[in-house]
Amino acid sequence: MGETTGKVAEKAPKKSWFKGIKSEFKKIVWPDKETLSKQTIAVVIVTILLGAIIFLLDYVIDLGISFILG
Repeated sequence: MGETTGKVAEKAPKKSWFKGIKSEFKKIVWPDKETLSKQTIAVVIVTILLGAIIFLLDYVIDLGISFILG
């Protein structure tokens, strides 16, 4: 029932897979330079802010634990 031999059966899925990848890559919309720089700056700022918040929480918790344990 629809059996094929060797190489033909192996190549067909690879070709269709690569065609699918190629068509998906055509759908990608890359950001322009201005958008990319704005988003990069936003990521860096948020990372620094979250790092500072985590540092402060760690410091306050450390002070609290050292106060309790004396």
